[in-house]
Amino acid sequence: MIQIHPLSDVQSTNIGEGTRIWQYCVVLPNAIIGKLCNINAYVFIENDVVLGDAVTVKSGVQLWDGVRIRNNVFIGPNVTFTNDLTPRSRQYPESFISTVIEQHASIGANATILAGVTVGAYALIGAGSVVTRDVPPHGLVYGNPAKLKGYVCQCGVKLNDCKCPSCGMAYTMMRNA
Repeated sequence: MIQIHPLSDVQSTNIGEGTRIWQYCVVLPNAIIGKLCNINAYVFIENDVVLGDAVTVKSGVQLWDGVRIRNNVFIGPNVTFTNDLTPRSRQYPESFISTVIEQHASIGANATILAGVTVGAYALIGAGSVVTRDVPPHGLVYGNPAKLKGYVCQCGVKLNDCKCPSCGMAYTMMRNA
């Protein structure tokens, strides 16, 4: 069952089962939202946006045309996405730049994600970061501009020498974090 708060304006019918959309959200007609998503209050989702399954979008987020979010992604409160590197009032590109957030990535509160960036699977973006370039899978980035500070396990804990101090999982793909 899809749950849509009566104080939201949801024009899309492309919404998966089990998704909840809270009050004061706007979802335009061509947006696609997967199953089991949780869209918190005050979220705006434009037409050319695709959300996978089990995505959490916290309050105050706007998802603009060209944003692609894969399964099991967490987007913290007030995260800002952009889709135009040279914006001008009343001038629109033929198409907007695509921004991709891969599966299981997490983006901390108030982070800014520039247009055209790909955030790799399981990556972790620190709160308040300004992401100006691609983030590798499992990458831990923070700062302004965001810089690679290490790598995280699938469980979200920072790796020490390619091993998770929490769950013990070892990784061989990363050496110089």
